[in-house]
Amino acid sequence: MSRLAATPVADGVHSRRWIVLAILSGSLLLIAMDTTILNVAFPSLVADLRPGSVEQLWIIDAYALALSGLLVTAGALGDRWGRKRLLLGGFALFALASLGAVFATEAWQVIAARALLGVGGAAIMPATLSILRHVFTDARERAFAYAVWAAVMGGGMALGPVVGGLLVEDHGWQSAFLLNIPIALAVIAFGSWLLPESYEPRAGRWDWTGVAQSVVGMVALAAGIKQLGKHGADDALPWLMLALAAVVLTLFVRRQLRLAHPLLQIRLFTSRAFSVSATALLLGMVALGAVLFLLTQWFQYALGYSPLQAGLRVLPAPLALIVTSLLAPPLMRALPVRHLMGSGLVLMAAGLALPWFAQGSDGHLGYPTMAIALALIGFGAGLAMTVASVTLMAATPAEHVSGAAAIEETCYELGAALGVASLGSLAGALYTSNLPGYVTGAARGSVGEGAYAAQELGGTAGASLLDQVTRAFTDAMTPAFAAGAALALVAAATVWAYVPRGIRPADNAH
Repeated sequence: MSRLAATPVADGVHSRRWIVLAILSGSLLLIAMDTTILNVAFPSLVADLRPGSVEQLWIIDAYALALSGLLVTAGALGDRWGRKRLLLGGFALFALASLGAVFATEAWQVIAARALLGVGGAAIMPATLSILRHVFTDARERAFAYAVWAAVMGGGMALGPVVGGLLVEDHGWQSAFLLNIPIALAVIAFGSWLLPESYEPRAGRWDWTGVAQSVVGMVALAAGIKQLGKHGADDALPWLMLALAAVVLTLFVRRQLRLAHPLLQIRLFTSRAFSVSATALLLGMVALGAVLFLLTQWFQYALGYSPLQAGLRVLPAPLALIVTSLLAPPLMRALPVRHLMGSGLVLMAAGLALPWFAQGSDGHLGYPTMAIALALIGFGAGLAMTVASVTLMAATPAEHVSGAAAIEETCYELGAALGVASLGSLAGALYTSNLPGYVTGAARGSVGEGAYAAQELGGTAGASLLDQVTRAFTDAMTPAFAAGAALALVAAATVWAYVPRGIRPADNAH
């Protein structure tokens, strides 16, 4: 029997479980915001450091690539080395990397810092869920703890642009990284004192081959998705990366199925509740990731808002998400999981489709309509993704919780990347095709380039160009949102068809 299974949780740990939840929620909020905070800090960073186009791509992608590539390995390492130890080590690395970014004077230094932030994030994220599973032994309390986790994760990603805009507007792009340091140090100080240690020791040697396969496969998968979004389907490079990912991850899965003590328990996917919940998380994040990406551009470039103004206008989504995330556990005790998850996805689809239906014949789309759409998306995402998260973890045996946490984090990360790659690419292609033929040059490349071209042109001609750019991007964004609505409806149909009817993950009687 494993050390964790054999040793009951100490009474002191039980008495501190809500403090533990608060510490871990603060930890996760920092990581979640870091995935999107650079969206609004990036223009300021580019203006200051003048990175080349390739360096700009690496500044954006280094964090997600390192994070995605190491989640599986970090989850297994925490089981052996200690989850608290891994989490605190991750935060130490997070603080050092943030300090390096603050004092960076060259683009490569920011790239290195972002990659190290991803490594630290990979150490932190699975450990948070594993520790929660260890200290919350009551199913109802555990469901609430997971709901808080999901609210912080989704809300943090959506709040990133707000916090980033508030900081960057007055203090420059370095402040987006400087914010990490005091929070990381506080987590290390309080975590060392209050967090419990837990392990899940496994027999057998450390699977270095599996580690290499998972890292190479996941990095190739994430990079291929991102490159596909940036360069389109005509470029061979993303397809080569995706082919490499398919081969290496297939080898990884086959190896894990053969091993008596695998790095990742692939057979978790044989549970319908687990696999459908993971699918719902992935597809939900496709839509949410695309919304945050496209709206940030629409507000700043097309409508001319400052980073802070743009961030504030996104607020209906995270606020609604947080509300329904916290309401989900009592609803799960009263209603079937499949109905809650499916209804949340349908509500999300309604919010995504609303701008497309409400857009006027002249291309105008007012903010009140967008605010209602964002609220519906937030309410739906909060309900569906919280229920999916609680169900996924409840369907996981305690000895495999770190692997399940890594899978859940991967769904969040890859889902957001897929949203940008697929729906973002669709919007980019439609934007170019919607522009009149007389608009030429860089303005046809993206809404950002179009807005910059209009600013440089100035006068009546510049205003006319900006009007064309705004109209073209709005006409491109709303069909992309509608495509996201279709994905959400597919996910809802999958949930209603395959999630078992009788499961009650928030009920002790389950």
